[in-house]
Amino acid sequence: MSLGLLERFGAVLALPDEDPRKTLAVALVLCLACSVLVSATAVSLRPMQEHNAARELKREVVKVAGLDDTDIGLEQAFARIETRLVDLDTGEILDNADPSVYAYREAARDPARSRALDEDPAGIRRRPDRMPVYLVRDAGEISTIILPVYGQGLWSTMHGLLALAPDGRTAKALSFYEQRETAGLGSEVASPKWLRQWPGKTLIGPQGEPVIEVAKGRVDPSAPGADRRVDGLSGATLTGKGVESLMAFWLGEQGYGPFLARLDGLQ
Repeated sequence: MSLGLLERFGAVLALPDEDPRKTLAVALVLCLACSVLVSATAVSLRPMQEHNAARELKREVVKVAGLDDTDIGLEQAFARIETRLVDLDTGEILDNADPSVYAYREAARDPARSRALDEDPAGIRRRPDRMPVYLVRDAGEISTIILPVYGQGLWSTMHGLLALAPDGRTAKALSFYEQRETAGLGSEVASPKWLRQWPGKTLIGPQGEPVIEVAKGRVDPSAPGADRRVDGLSGATLTGKGVESLMAFWLGEQGYGPFLARLDGLQ
């Protein structure tokens, strides 16, 4: 602060306490000090927040992979899972790219690493050119394919992980680890009870088209096509529609469709 400003500020402080100019000046100084403190705290905590977020993502990946980290620990369990980067346009795995330093959320905001969507059922506006995939192998053969998926719900962008069987068409597990939908209604998208419906459901039809639907009510297990439908979320139709839409997007041609069509080459 320059000497002139200090002198002016000193003159304001010398004013009587009941002078509104003094009250305003003190309030402005306090606001500025608080802003600096909050900004400094946010910057200092960012590395810890990023570390915690990365650890929680690993935990979710291990969970949907069906691995038990109780005895061996999270890091060792996650090390059993291959993390790869996929070019979404071609479906090819990029062997020369390091997935450990790639963040798809940042890429989606970068026009040089993403593209705007004309058809956008998931409501994400831009799609990254690359996305990570997680592969679990058993005796050298792929046993589980885990795909990060995300899309717009009623109030929030829902981020999840979809685990597929080796055929690339059948669900093994689903997790929504980040969402801010209405508590007790749309938030049930992350409830174990609702997610337990997904294993065994057919997600992709014989022509490679996404077929999974979120019903408006309960699904009759004996009805035709029941293997392609899950119960709706009571009182949260738009959240359920968001799940259906994001599945249609990420399992389709603009998402992981080209990659899933090349799965035979990964075995």
